Amino acid sequence: MLAVIGLCLSFYFCYHLVAGQRGYFSLISLESQTASTTAEYAALKSEREAVEKRVIMMRPGSIDRDLLEERARHVLGYRYKDELIMLQDRS
Repeated sequence: MLAVIGLCLSFYFCYHLVAGQRGYFSLISLESQTASTTAEYAALKSEREAVEKRVIMMRPGSIDRDLLEERARHVLGYRYKDELIMLQDRS
């Protein structure tokens, strides 16, 4: 009888070690989620750095004339007569 109880307890703990809430499969799932979140963070960080760089170029004292012209033409809707505008789908 003692062997049967020991065997049942062993199966119980082994099951929870593998498939429990804090088991091996949960660990694999969390590692996958961490990897995807880290990749998303890296992409957002590089996008943020690019925006910060553009903002720095628009500050008084360090204005980039080409960027200023580009933003003014975009906001005001101006273009040259012989200019061809190509739109990008950013989705």
